[in-house]
Amino acid sequence: MNKFLQNEFIFSPRYRVWRHLIYWTFHINIWAAFWVFTGTPLSYGRQLINMTMWVPAFIVFGYPLVYGAIPHLLLKGRVVEFFVVLMGWGAVGLYIDEAYRSYVLIPAQEAMGLTNILPRGPLAFCYLCMTTSAASPMIIRFFKLWTIKQRDWLQAQQEKITAELQLLKSQVRPHFLFNTLNNIYSFALDESPKTPEMITKLSSLLHYMLHDCRSDQVKLEKEIDIMRNYVDLEKERYGTNLKLSWNVQGEIRDKYIAPLLMLPFLENAFKHGTSEQLGKPWLVVEISMLEDSLLCRFSNSKDEGERSETNGIGINNVKKRLELIYSGRYELNIEDEGDFFVVQLQLRLSQVTKMYIQKTAPANAFEPAPAYN
Repeated sequence: MNKFLQNEFIFSPRYRVWRHLIYWTFHINIWAAFWVFTGTPLSYGRQLINMTMWVPAFIVFGYPLVYGAIPHLLLKGRVVEFFVVLMGWGAVGLYIDEAYRSYVLIPAQEAMGLTNILPRGPLAFCYLCMTTSAASPMIIRFFKLWTIKQRDWLQAQQEKITAELQLLKSQVRPHFLFNTLNNIYSFALDESPKTPEMITKLSSLLHYMLHDCRSDQVKLEKEIDIMRNYVDLEKERYGTNLKLSWNVQGEIRDKYIAPLLMLPFLENAFKHGTSEQLGKPWLVVEISMLEDSLLCRFSNSKDEGERSETNGIGINNVKKRLELIYSGRYELNIEDEGDFFVVQLQLRLSQVTKMYIQKTAPANAFEPAPAYN
């Protein structure tokens, strides 16, 4: 039987009845052999009959735990509740054991004319046999559901990697590459000394997007360097026409962030703000670390009444990633103030460990954007 057929038999609902029949057949044979091995006076065949007649009690006692407590409590992390239910149901099992023997098992054995019938009333070894018989399917059920959960998680991780690769491709927009390459071409024709520097910055940006960003998290200082390269490359198109303010404060070393989380806001500022403005454009980038709180503010000028793009592919991708990665740990505000546009992002980051803390940064961490003439 190949691996696919094995998985199909174990996990598919199609074979559920067969799985139960095989399990209980194996179970009663093991118990019958056990009782014969311990020296009971009954034969192996008689033990098989006894254990088969016990199966309904095992199911009544064990299946509520197997299909109720395991998936709905234990696997959902409600461990205390699980053990409370386990202890409570264990007490109920005393009555299930005695009632089943008194009203089902013993009358059935008497009707069959069997000898050496167990007496009525509480019997410790019968109760132990029933609880032990419930433990086996509980363990099997736990590891089966855990395996399914792990398999689904691995599949989700693979889908996440594929989605992230598509996201990275969509974030390197053709207009930016075309404009930058045209600028480099113009500088090269003029034999400008800026040409090698621009090629280096573009190469660094593309290498970062295509290779470094495969990790779930990257160093914050590296992310900021790439953003600076991006701004420098875009700035060359404007020359002295663009008024740029770039300010990074606080200790950014040994901090980690999801890659390409802030770059789309810069791209949006250039594409839908400064590049479409008739007057002299300006851009303000403020990044600061206050302990473990990352505070980012991107402000760009635009013409009065010009509608800014807030639901483009890049911005929507960032919103989805923030919700997936930093759910409950971020605050994003996007405001159209008429003649300028503001994006404010607040995140909780951590040092070295790449783990994120729950508390979000204060909402008033930034002062209003500066006015420009």
